[in-house]
Amino acid sequence: MSTLRELKTRIGSVSSSEKITGAMKMISSAKVHKNEQALRRLLPFKDQIRSIMGHLLSADASYSSPLIEPRDVQKVGIVVYGSDDGLCGAYNMNIFKHLLRRINDVREKYGSEVEIILFPVGRKIRNAAEKLDMAGVKSVSLEGVDSKMEGEKVNKFTLSLQSSFLNNELDLIEVVFMSFKSMSRQVLTVEQLFPVEESAISGEEGKADGRDENRLYIFEPDPNRIFNEVLPMFVLSTMQEITIENRASEQAARVMAMQSANDNAKKLLDELRLEYNKLRQQSITTELLDILGGQVER
Repeated sequence: MSTLRELKTRIGSVSSSEKITGAMKMISSAKVHKNEQALRRLLPFKDQIRSIMGHLLSADASYSSPLIEPRDVQKVGIVVYGSDDGLCGAYNMNIFKHLLRRINDVREKYGSEVEIILFPVGRKIRNAAEKLDMAGVKSVSLEGVDSKMEGEKVNKFTLSLQSSFLNNELDLIEVVFMSFKSMSRQVLTVEQLFPVEESAISGEEGKADGRDENRLYIFEPDPNRIFNEVLPMFVLSTMQEITIENRASEQAARVMAMQSANDNAKKLLDELRLEYNKLRQQSITTELLDILGGQVER
């Protein structure tokens, strides 16, 4: 049976934990809003690029780029985003399970002999990927690549992937990440990075405003050159968006995990306080009985 001193110590410990989880929830919530603002700043730029690409694709002109040319798939690169820090519930575990399913899907589609190279982003997912024991699958960790990397490092990482594709070191590159929808909803997503698919770059302009449907455009110097200049910018903006979405999803998962921990701490604290009050009342009653018993004896 617990003593009053032991219960008081446990109550103090749980109370401190409740305050810590509450503070961590507030910090993570602020980081989610920060990343939401970063997404709002990025999306107009990406939408404008997509609009330009859509006009180019709809023009009566030929265009070509090695970044959009499909090829026989023998080597597949999979970039998988996770987190560097813990305390975010089953966030990394869900991503890793989805990664395993994606590996199986790739082998079903391109054959069991296809070689798969993983590029983990984030310490937690990197540790899981390095322990993965599957034939034909290896993990490559690049210096400076983590879930907290900012714009310049994201661009450098993207350009290294682009170089691997152009040099025929990889025939297909996909990105597995958690797409941010709201504080309580994040969706596991697979996006093909290289070769760039036409459906990803075709704009939706003209559908909301009929004036754009029959508008003629004059391209200078020429559509193909503009296409090859803008396409890498589209890829870079895509990776920037994925990185920010993953970061927002991680913090949102941490908010939910801290909320759950905070609720559990409050529930445990109420139970301990109830037990403490019962034990304290029992102790007081025992002392009163002893006093009354002593008076009767006299």
